[in-house]
Amino acid sequence: MTLTIHGIVRSRAIRNVWAAEELGLPYTIDEVGFGPEGSRSPAFMSAINPNGHIPALSDGSLVLWESLAINLYLAKKAGGTLAPASLAEDGLMTMWGFWAMAEIEQHAAPIMYHTALYPEAERDPALRQKHIDAVHAPMGVLEAHLKSHGYLVGGRFTMADLNLVCCVFYLRFTPEIIAAYPAVKAWYEASMARPATRRAFALRGE
Repeated sequence: MTLTIHGIVRSRAIRNVWAAEELGLPYTIDEVGFGPEGSRSPAFMSAINPNGHIPALSDGSLVLWESLAINLYLAKKAGGTLAPASLAEDGLMTMWGFWAMAEIEQHAAPIMYHTALYPEAERDPALRQKHIDAVHAPMGVLEAHLKSHGYLVGGRFTMADLNLVCCVFYLRFTPEIIAAYPAVKAWYEASMARPATRRAFALRGE
């Protein structure tokens, strides 16, 4: 059965597209954008995501929200090396997914917006610096783990790595932050160079 990824590739939906490409799962993209004609439309909120956000995933009658949770589901659906090989790995992959959102994304996203995505007049340099200062602690944690383990879980590239790379990706406009952590930099660049990554991001013109 073909999966349906609801969202546009210039959103967190790219995470799910990348995952599907890695796993070899057939999918289609329902190009739902932001706003009252897209993710906030009554039809979308009624049928897909009552929160009014993208991405979402439809797999038959199952509908899932939250990009990182969707990816963990897809990994377990497909099996293989990206999926957890045991209950312990499942727990670790879930842990790193929560950590990615709580420790990296909450700082990396404001850094990105206030560096490049917001119009210059709307950027807050003080807020940007606050999050730059804060992101170094979790980046140090990630550096130490990757330096000793190479990957997040099981000594191989898994969905845990893909999910976390998608959050570190928000630091691409401040490459000096990534460059300060050699193990993170090597892991990030190798992940972004994977064939499935390039296929997914080509849909964004990157």
